[in-house]
Amino acid sequence: MEEERRARHRAGLVRTLRPRPADSALLDLASNDYLGLARHPEVTGAAADAARRWGAGATGSRLVTGSTELHAELEAELAAHCGFEAALVLSSGYAANLAAVTALAGRGALIVSDAHNHASLIDGCRLARAGTAVAPHADPRAVGELLGAHGGGRALVVTDSVFSVDGETAPLPALADACRAHGAALLVDDAHGFGVLGEGGRGALWAAGLAGAPDVVATVTLSKSLGSQGGAVLGPARVVEHLVNTARSFIFDTGLAPAAAGGALAALRLLRREPERAARARAVAGALHRELTAAGLTAAPPDAAVVSVRAPSPGAAVGWAADCRAAGLVVGCFRPPSVPDGVSRLRLTARADLTDRRIAEAVGVIVATAPAGARDLSGSRTPPL
Repeated sequence: MEEERRARHRAGLVRTLRPRPADSALLDLASNDYLGLARHPEVTGAAADAARRWGAGATGSRLVTGSTELHAELEAELAAHCGFEAALVLSSGYAANLAAVTALAGRGALIVSDAHNHASLIDGCRLARAGTAVAPHADPRAVGELLGAHGGGRALVVTDSVFSVDGETAPLPALADACRAHGAALLVDDAHGFGVLGEGGRGALWAAGLAGAPDVVATVTLSKSLGSQGGAVLGPARVVEHLVNTARSFIFDTGLAPAAAGGALAALRLLRREPERAARARAVAGALHRELTAAGLTAAPPDAAVVSVRAPSPGAAVGWAADCRAAGLVVGCFRPPSVPDGVSRLRLTARADLTDRRIAEAVGVIVATAPAGARDLSGSRTPPL
């Protein structure tokens, strides 16, 4: 461990925890609270009510004592909102991805995984004990070729719907076509699409016309657009029944805490009542992109609520984020080895509750603190190092 610690320090890649206070004057463009619901009084009130009624914790795995009527309500309303037959709630989005990948693949199967997939999907592939082929990023033709070379048998294609580093969407209709041409299933992690894309925030699968398809499964998180915590798998009822009986990260994990389930359910109902929040989150992302590029910075066009701004080097990205914080703005800082394309950047997350004045403040800080060379970068999404 000591040798690895020294190597991290030499490379400037030390991660540290930064506890935040309950109330902060900093403007937050780093969290994933896309719809601005984490502190909404209806959501926090429902979470508190659920804790008082059901207890602080689920008290056991969901197959023992951890399933409450609240979990069942949440699953039914999630499935209905997103256009799927059934849903299964787990303790996190990470656990949901592990459950879905491992239960749908297995020995003898082939998993085709996008090169830019989230770590939870990658870990699911490793745990599935299946053969895994990594496809070039967002390349349905390459996916089809890998499936064709498999020669039949069980096959699963896994992809993010919105890639969390640059905020671009996967070519879901073309991926579905490639899967159907070879009898494969499609698993989509819609963590960053749910609540932002599709009619009223119903998600990327809904927007692509794939919600409810018998050969498509989605995973979502409850910790982003719904401002709570937890994850869910959405799909045909037979898939949910299979996960209940085979998915280790569901069977052997304590159920989602009632407060989180109650908060997520209240947020979902609020989104259904105020569907314009989804469009507002996308509009805020678009405004951030327009203003930053107009100022000469290189930002990837956002397909959802993530705006990625290129930095000239890892050190410049770290310093840029620190200077933003000192000026009252919190932004994400992504750099190697955490980024699949090796390009350092600031990662901004749009929120539906940001006013035009706050957007202008954020842009002003980012532009004023931009490091030397930040205005001299090309505009490609995945430029070379």
